[in-house]
Amino acid sequence: MTKTAVILFNLGGPDSLDAVEPFLFNLFNDTAIIYLPSPFRYCLARWIAWRRAPIAKGIYELLGGSSPLVPMTRLQASALDAQLNVNDDGNVFKSFIAMRYWHPMSLETVKEVEEFGADQVILLPLYPQYSTTTTGSSITEWYRAARQAGLRVPTQAVCCYPVNEGWISAQCDRVMEQIGPNDRGRKSRFLFSAHGLPCKIIEKGDPYQHQVEMTGAALANALESRGVSDLDWVICYQSRVGRLEWIGPSTEDEIARAARDNVNIVVVPIAFVSEHSETLVELDIEYRELAGEQGVTNYTRIGTVGTHESFISGLAKLVQGGLCRLAREGNIASETGERTCSAV
Repeated sequence: MTKTAVILFNLGGPDSLDAVEPFLFNLFNDTAIIYLPSPFRYCLARWIAWRRAPIAKGIYELLGGSSPLVPMTRLQASALDAQLNVNDDGNVFKSFIAMRYWHPMSLETVKEVEEFGADQVILLPLYPQYSTTTTGSSITEWYRAARQAGLRVPTQAVCCYPVNEGWISAQCDRVMEQIGPNDRGRKSRFLFSAHGLPCKIIEKGDPYQHQVEMTGAALANALESRGVSDLDWVICYQSRVGRLEWIGPSTEDEIARAARDNVNIVVVPIAFVSEHSETLVELDIEYRELAGEQGVTNYTRIGTVGTHESFISGLAKLVQGGLCRLAREGNIASETGERTCSAV
């Protein structure tokens, strides 16, 4: 019997209001987020977390006092296990979750993997598009924690899957479930919204923006093949913070442009696979209010893929592909078998 541990990576979120400030500190103390030597980064992260905590607590109060991200990721892990273990062939799969900035974090998960007795490990980010700030940071932290705990088993990382068939199909289904023919007769603009990044990160070679564009084009093609004709769509970026220049256009600017053009808005989160503060608060509340203030009469936000069968099936195929590549040179690859991102 071969035991395979599948590690699902995501950002994580505070599990109580008291956890908000330490969660923010962990986020801003990550070298992938703030490029400063340790003493300066530590102090800056403490200050930013203290300053942003009151606002962030207000956001999580709207969500009942905690992030829904971890519970949803556990549901995704259970759904993935059900698909991976459908065949009684002596191979046992068990999915674990490792959050980057709050519990359960990598070192905790490494210990669970040791207790499971894994013979091999597949690292599977729940970030379809690769960025040094998300997937890259999570994989780096995993290997650090594994070394610290002395976990030495063959390990393969899946770096990215921006046009994975299951991922695109699940998104397409979500859109078709929520829109009517021509959105009830009035032209709609589809805002494919993704989390933004500072321009300087992209300028250093981070492939995230390019991969978001790959996802957007693939989803647009899938929707047109489902009969959504003359699709009016644009990729935009949300969640900007700080004074640095960020990639654009911003989702706020595209909402304003749609209002000027007198069209309905359909917002599709194309870089998030689970509901969390940036969908349930930023998209559902803040941007909806912004659209209303600017005169948009019909604002629809498409739900994330969650445990959609096609998405989970796509993840299962990525795991199987990772197993096939375990014997190949290197320890990180995209779904195509060729690297489409920077090496970790």
